Amino acid sequence: MPASPSAPEDFADLIAANRTFSESFALSGFDGIAHAGVAIVTCMDSRIDPLGMLGLAPGDAKIFRNPGGRVTAAALEALVLGVHLLKVERILVVPHTRCAMGSASEDEFRAKVGASAGQDASWQGFHVVHDQIDALRQDVAAVRTHPLIGERAKVGGFVYDVDTGLLQQHF
Repeated sequence: MPASPSAPEDFADLIAANRTFSESFALSGFDGIAHAGVAIVTCMDSRIDPLGMLGLAPGDAKIFRNPGGRVTAAALEALVLGVHLLKVERILVVPHTRCAMGSASEDEFRAKVGASAGQDASWQGFHVVHDQIDALRQDVAAVRTHPLIGERAKVGGFVYDVDTGLLQQHF
């Protein structure tokens, strides 16, 4: 099924909110570096406020979000750029409690998505998490041992509790 085109009214509420946002926009001319020297890899879950949970503000950190907060090839690409071009000195890998990516198997996600889409989704990968702490250990190790990151940045592995707002460091 081909994608349907969007109409202006499909996004009218968001464009109106953007107009209001732009009235007090204060980041014009920002240089794009991570002013606090921080990069965060975390989940796309809307319960997570990556800057707020660390007391940071826009411009302080580079943020990479994906389902499960996994260190994928794309996340590593972003981290390498952050370390070498955007003044990143500390990297936090932050999955969270009650993550949907740990609630089903790869096949179950494929079946659910396929049913919703009305077509076969057996080819789509989802980076499910069977053991969150082991996945976090592997992800932190992937960043720490990356030949273009290694000793150039401090790397920590944390779990964010979506019910308390607290971070717990594991690695």
